[in-house]
Amino acid sequence: MSNHVTRWTPSQQAVAAQPLFRLFDTFFNDAGEDLATRTWTPPVDIQETDDAYRIHAELPGMTKDDIQITLENNVLRLSGERKFEKDTKQENYHRIERTYGAFSRSFALPTQVSPDKVEAKFENGVLSIVVPKAEQAKPRRISIG
Repeated sequence: MSNHVTRWTPSQQAVAAQPLFRLFDTFFNDAGEDLATRTWTPPVDIQETDDAYRIHAELPGMTKDDIQITLENNVLRLSGERKFEKDTKQENYHRIERTYGAFSRSFALPTQVSPDKVEAKFENGVLSIVVPKAEQAKPRRISIG
């Protein structure tokens, strides 16, 4: 058994603690990122039934007044803007991971729809849109005579 003792030096401690320093550096310095350069795209689910298309978009932190929905030439467009609270100073944040700013999503619907019968509701940060298919686009059963 060796009685060899390793002598501690400050440089050894700095090398051993380097990952910790990087962690704190990353944690505190990311808050300085410019929110204006960040973009975001809300996630959307699209479901097709025999009668309609159902669209669900996650828009947390927004109100229905922040969102616009248009339907033109069978293209459904969602747009809006999630704003950063202007009363809150960015300097007080340690980290900002949520994204802010304008977004726009467009979806070409593959069959004719009834634009005058579209319904939308916004609840708990989820926008739900039902776009009914036009009568001529709905599948119909044909009996054999």
